[in-house]
Amino acid sequence: MSDKKTVLLVDDHELVRFGVKTMYAELLGVPVEWLEAGTLQEAIDSYTSHGAVDAVLLDLNLADCKGLQGLRQFLQAHPKARVAVFSGTQDEFVIRQARALGAAAYVGKGTMMTQMRDTLVALLFPNGAPESRGPAAPTSALFPRFPSSAMYDRVAELGPRHLEILELVLSGCTNQEISNSTNLSLGTVKNYVSSLLLALDVRSRSHLISLFR
Repeated sequence: MSDKKTVLLVDDHELVRFGVKTMYAELLGVPVEWLEAGTLQEAIDSYTSHGAVDAVLLDLNLADCKGLQGLRQFLQAHPKARVAVFSGTQDEFVIRQARALGAAAYVGKGTMMTQMRDTLVALLFPNGAPESRGPAAPTSALFPRFPSSAMYDRVAELGPRHLEILELVLSGCTNQEISNSTNLSLGTVKNYVSSLLLALDVRSRSHLISLFR
């Protein structure tokens, strides 16, 4: 067991980064080394240069990236990274979508300190607590728990490209805007949207959007 854990904290608010570092300077008696980044690109570069990072806490709203695109781009750059979304939103769809995209955990900014601690412990000690350091948090602490929902269960089964298109549709993008954003042809985008409607068993694009409002 390493004598420390290294976490990359990605948030554009310096005060937030300072607070997290101060509150969680150690976990289960193990020191935590906090690396910092204020943008997605800084985070990707820092992860590359540091070489040994146990986990990443990634804010969803950064100057150079909004929403779950940041999670997708970070994991494309570093597929083996353990990336936890670090966000103030408790929206069920966002959390389920983050998990489906490959997030290792969801750390809520507005949660109680003990709850955030449990999530961090479960994230950093996936094989259990160091010997004689006390009980580790259960793996169920990695994500908030929601009642089962057929709609959200179907979303969780979608592939990465379908999830990307779904996010853009729910953001109000037209097919042409989605085509421009993803570099897919307009015909391919239309096929993706049609398959989304079929997979989620909805009648129309507007019906789909209304379900997630």
